[in-house]
Amino acid sequence: MKKYLLFLGLLAGGTGALSSCESFLDVNDNPNNPSEATPNFLLPSIISNGIQTQMFTSLRTPYIEQYIVSRTVNSGGNDQYRFTNAQSTNTFNYSYFQSGGNIPPMIKAAQAEGSVYYVGAGKIMQALILAHLTDMMGDVPYSEAYQGGANYKPKYDSQEQLYATINQLLDEGIAEMSKDPSQNTRAFYSTSPSESGDILYKGDTGKWIRLANSLKARQLNHLTKKASYDPAAVLALVDKGFKATADDAQLQFQTAVAPLSNTTNIFGTTRANFGGATFSNNIIQYLNGTTFAGVTDPRFGIMAPTTSTGAAPGAGTPTGTNLTPGTTITDFYASWYARDLGYFEVITYHELKFIEAEAAFRAGNKTRALTAYKEGIRAHMAKIGVGGTFASPAVTFPVITPAQITAYLASAAVAQTPEQLSAPGNPALPRAIMEQKYIAMFLNPESWSDLRRYDFSPAVYVNFQYPTGTSVNPALSANPDPALRFPRRLLPGATETLYNPEEVARMFAEAGATTNDDYVGKPLWWDRP
Repeated sequence: MKKYLLFLGLLAGGTGALSSCESFLDVNDNPNNPSEATPNFLLPSIISNGIQTQMFTSLRTPYIEQYIVSRTVNSGGNDQYRFTNAQSTNTFNYSYFQSGGNIPPMIKAAQAEGSVYYVGAGKIMQALILAHLTDMMGDVPYSEAYQGGANYKPKYDSQEQLYATINQLLDEGIAEMSKDPSQNTRAFYSTSPSESGDILYKGDTGKWIRLANSLKARQLNHLTKKASYDPAAVLALVDKGFKATADDAQLQFQTAVAPLSNTTNIFGTTRANFGGATFSNNIIQYLNGTTFAGVTDPRFGIMAPTTSTGAAPGAGTPTGTNLTPGTTITDFYASWYARDLGYFEVITYHELKFIEAEAAFRAGNKTRALTAYKEGIRAHMAKIGVGGTFASPAVTFPVITPAQITAYLASAAVAQTPEQLSAPGNPALPRAIMEQKYIAMFLNPESWSDLRRYDFSPAVYVNFQYPTGTSVNPALSANPDPALRFPRRLLPGATETLYNPEEVARMFAEAGATTNDDYVGKPLWWDRP
């Protein structure tokens, strides 16, 4: 009998490599060419492609978040809040086919052989993938997913149910990772004869447990609009989460070595996805001393060149401006985050400290909030302030010294008292926390979750601007409620409109939307009271 194998892009040094290519091998049963992969060879692709899911989302969300804008006037693109189903396809398909689809067979094989850590990793990765997908799109399949040809049209579970499922998966993953090593048959990480197994944390189960608790804290903190929101519960999870930057869940990019491809940064020059982008004046004004008058952020020159002026969404830039110094390449490619061999962050220690700061603020413990907020700033500066060079284009990044960090933390850019954490005139809004989190979460899709939770409030995000020009999404710009003039969800993937149109139509009807332009403005479950 012929069988089909899906070979997904795997790994090499660092924390793993990425490949967006796939090959189907049509083979007969052969002991030298097995038709079933063992857990240690399935987990690397689950990790790498699961994280790449979020990278594909990051082709869109930085425009919504106004980290970047188009260099073209009235581009009609994402910074004008115009989207297509095709732009969501990779986010959707990588969640199920390239990554999630390998999780059930890996867990089954691991359970059969008694490899509990692989079971735990599978459940935590499933939760990570599912959490990202639902936070970007809302209702998505899970209870009827992964059935292959038995069900091409799975129902979409409600986001409320998906949140319960995510929490359960994380609890189950923690339980598996907490078991004694004697209960784990197969080595969780190995470099011989080739690297396999846990390419994320190299066999450190403690870091997996801290990842799961950090993700639980993030998801629970999304519920700030719900009456059930419990900041004390968030803080309890924070206490069991990441302890240092070394715990960060991220993927290190590497030079592609055949047969691997697309192993470099999705933001980098090799993959060339952002040649039409420049920094928004929103983020530049936080760094260059405009928002925080007279205080230039030490991260200016690392996150963006000090020659960058930024631009407003829809305004475009004059020819020859906002380029990497000495080149014709856009200044975006001179960012620390655009290094071909940099890393992509999924969830980090510095993010967790800002989650702690916000939850403590909401719990009324503003002393703890102030301490966590400053630690989040410090951790992010220390992480990206290590110096180094980038050859293409030629960029040398400055080092941020401990003295510079200390000086910045003592400056007018940073709240010095618990009372200064609040927005002026509105003590309920933690403006200082959220704007420093916004800086530290540069390009991460999670910033969009924060913007939605705070309804893009100008009292919190003081530099945020509504797009200018005639190409702005008319279904959003005409909304009489200013808080609902911004995107709240991505469209269903193009493959779903083709193969599962009934569920797509049901979601449109449930949201009260008639067009794609209208649908993207409909708040998700956690984005409503």
